[in-house]
Order: sequence, then C-alpha cells, then structure tokens
Amino acid sequence: MPCAAWQHDGMERVLGIGGYFLRSVADPEALGAWYRDCLGLDADENGLWHPDAGPTVFATFEPGTDYFGSPTQQIMLNFRVRDLDAMLAQLRAKGADVDAETQEMDGVGTFGWVTDPEGRRIELWQPA
Repeated sequence: MPCAAWQHDGMERVLGIGGYFLRSVADPEALGAWYRDCLGLDADENGLWHPDAGPTVFATFEPGTDYFGSPTQQIMLNFRVRDLDAMLAQLRAKGADVDAETQEMDGVGTFGWVTDPEGRRIELWQPA
C-alpha cells in the first residue's frame, strides 16, 4: 500500500464524514422516509443533515466477520443515540426489524442493531 510509507507530518487530513450514500434496491423515497420517520434523521430536501457533535469510529474488520449481518453487506452505518433503550422501543413500535440483543462494552458504550427495509444492518450506539 503506497500510502503507508508517507510521512504524516504536514499532510492534509479529512475533517469528518461528508456524506453517506445508499443505493436503494426498491424505492429511494420510501427508504429516505424510513430513516426520517423511524430514526429521526432530520435531513432537508437536499439530504443535508447537521448531526450533533461527537465521536465517530472508523474501523476495519476481517473478511469473514459476521458483525455486519449478511456476508454481502460490505459496510455498516453506526448512529450515535442519546438513549438506546428508548430508540429501540421506538423502532419496535414502528414495526422495524430490531435485534433482540444489545451489547455493552466497558468504557465504550452500549450497542443495538436494526435492519432497514432493504436489509441493511445498522448499528445504534449509546456512548459511555
């Protein structure tokens, strides 16, 4: 990998996530509505969303991981939430496909998962 040998002093760096784009397999408008109505993602008509400031994790996984759910899913979106239990209850009340289990990591927080209407597993994270 050519970038591994670069000197990092004075190097330009990315500032954050600038966008996340999903190819809809069925109905892009319905999929966008699900993210707005079920998760409360309040993007405007151009898709511009101003998330609350907070940590973002960037991590790579082994090729055989089952953490993302389906082996065909190559990436997983993780949303920070204020109250994981309340978010999961809200999703269940709206009929969303919510995993029964949650996971707590000491010093990191608690995680839960939901699957969007097109089968993408999404992680929800309440930081510690």
